[in-house]
Amino acid sequence: MQKRPEFPSKSMFYTSMISRYQIFWLTLQPKVARLMETNILTGLIARQAKRYGTRAALSAPDAEGKWHDIAWDRFAADVDTAAAAMAALGIKETDNVATFSANRPENLVTDYACFLNRAVSVSIYATSSLEQLVYIINDASCPLLFVGNTTQYRIAREAMPLCPSLKHIVVIKPIEFEDGERTEAMLWTDFMKLGAEASNKTRAEVSRRSAEARPDDIATLVYTSGTTGEPKGAILTHANYDAAMESHLRRLTMVSEEDVSMAFLPLSHIFEKGWTYFCLVKGIKIAVNRDPHLIQETIQQVRPTCMCAVPRFWEKVYTAVNEKIASMNPAMRMLVNMALKVGRRRNIDYARIGRKAPWWLETRYKFFNAKVFALLRHAIGIDNANIFPTAGAPVSPKIVEFFHTCGIDIVVGYGLSETTATVTCFPQTGWEIGSVGTPIPFVELRIGKDNEVLVKSPMVMRGYYNKPEATKEAFTEDGWFRTGDAGYIDEKGALFLTDRIKDLFKTSNGKYIAPQAIETLLGEDKYIDQIAIIGDRRKYVSALIVPDYTALKDFAARERISYHSMKELVGNRRVVELLTDRIEEKQKGLASYERVKRFTILPAPFSMENGELTNTLKVKRHAINRIYAKEIDAMYEQ
Repeated sequence: MQKRPEFPSKSMFYTSMISRYQIFWLTLQPKVARLMETNILTGLIARQAKRYGTRAALSAPDAEGKWHDIAWDRFAADVDTAAAAMAALGIKETDNVATFSANRPENLVTDYACFLNRAVSVSIYATSSLEQLVYIINDASCPLLFVGNTTQYRIAREAMPLCPSLKHIVVIKPIEFEDGERTEAMLWTDFMKLGAEASNKTRAEVSRRSAEARPDDIATLVYTSGTTGEPKGAILTHANYDAAMESHLRRLTMVSEEDVSMAFLPLSHIFEKGWTYFCLVKGIKIAVNRDPHLIQETIQQVRPTCMCAVPRFWEKVYTAVNEKIASMNPAMRMLVNMALKVGRRRNIDYARIGRKAPWWLETRYKFFNAKVFALLRHAIGIDNANIFPTAGAPVSPKIVEFFHTCGIDIVVGYGLSETTATVTCFPQTGWEIGSVGTPIPFVELRIGKDNEVLVKSPMVMRGYYNKPEATKEAFTEDGWFRTGDAGYIDEKGALFLTDRIKDLFKTSNGKYIAPQAIETLLGEDKYIDQIAIIGDRRKYVSALIVPDYTALKDFAARERISYHSMKELVGNRRVVELLTDRIEEKQKGLASYERVKRFTILPAPFSMENGELTNTLKVKRHAINRIYAKEIDAMYEQ
């Protein structure tokens, strides 16, 4: 039995009595063996069109924000047309085709058109800088680039002279070209016209390529966010996706073709990409959200039953709900608190572990579910909530417990670009609060040196594109993938993460600090929007805090604090006292050496533009330490 180790501790190992590879090959025949021969993604859209016809596959807003459905047969026709257009432009098998765009249905069309050509899809974050775009285009030698709008097109035009491989740019959103630009660029409508008018020879060539597709073909290059260096392209093959799709079909049995999923996270993120591919395999309608800043509005319009999200989304919802409860009159607040007690008892103490609740508890829960929790779900926009996969960063156990109490099934998981997304996630019953779930089918876990989580699975990448040394470093000598995350596995097989190994640091007193755990804890507070824990080789732990400026302004209005700038407000004595008190309350359960002793409140948020955040909104710690060196040093002056 595994016990939680003192941190850090000697290596621990967790392996199955029967290899999951044996399970993979012995139990999936003949069903998955057949899929592995044909590549499940290559002809997926055409197969689903035959099955579903005019049923909605996708949904997306128009220029006025009105949502429109896209039928499966229309989706399949667009994929075929785009595939022919790619071939007509000279895209060959194994060519890397990039998409630099916010979420759009066309992003999925280009992905599946690539698969029909045995080409490789390369997704680039819509928020990427010129330098990031140039790096990826050159690293992958992309001859064709799709861009979403005018902003991305202008960046692409700047990149073109710096990217020898780049021959064609296709702009999805209609724009006006300047003189001479059409020689190397075209609109999406012209691109699709090229495909519609493609010769029979070109279409036959696409058919030949599709027929010859193999599991070891590369499907996508997914570039990591580069928190500690330049991005690396994880090579994910069709075999990786085949295994991932079958594994999720086995684990996520609670979803069906009746569900509606919102594509909220960027489709360039492996979490959203993998989940969206799974939804297409399952026949789930996908509402494509274009602007993440409008997610609250689009959820109200679409009413999804499923949606991937990072913990920050649920943290904001949690804060808003609790503020609403606090503002209620005493009678309503008492009713809600009673509902929360009953919901916790029923959903955490019984349903979580697969036990049937006593009739009297079930009766009370049904009442509160109808009178309180249903209203909460309606207010969020998830009336018919099914499951909500959540990953990408540590999530507070308190927040997980709260939403499950309210009947909102947050499925916490863990994965990486290099593992085709999911490694572990909550099972339907028997999940452990504070964990990231148990391994999904066909995944083996082991805890290695420095408590590093190691993975072996048919979903693990082939390696990093053009980076043999980085690939070698990513695997142990006996073939296990190094995740870079520290953690432990309990006696029930649930994985608990402690931190990123590269983020761990020692104070000058020799105490190990796991900054992400502290950041997750303090990030629960409604006045804290972003936080970076500092303390490597320092006397004590400190923090840089980006407050929730809206909440801070509300506080200033209530307290009649006058100010002329945000810099003046964050330096106000009463604001500092407010955060000091709230931080002290939050960290009561921490060891004395883990507690934040001093902090600095920042007048502007961390941003991607300033190099402080990755495209996935993760803090670049080296950059933070460099950019805020003066503020950090000041916190350690006597």
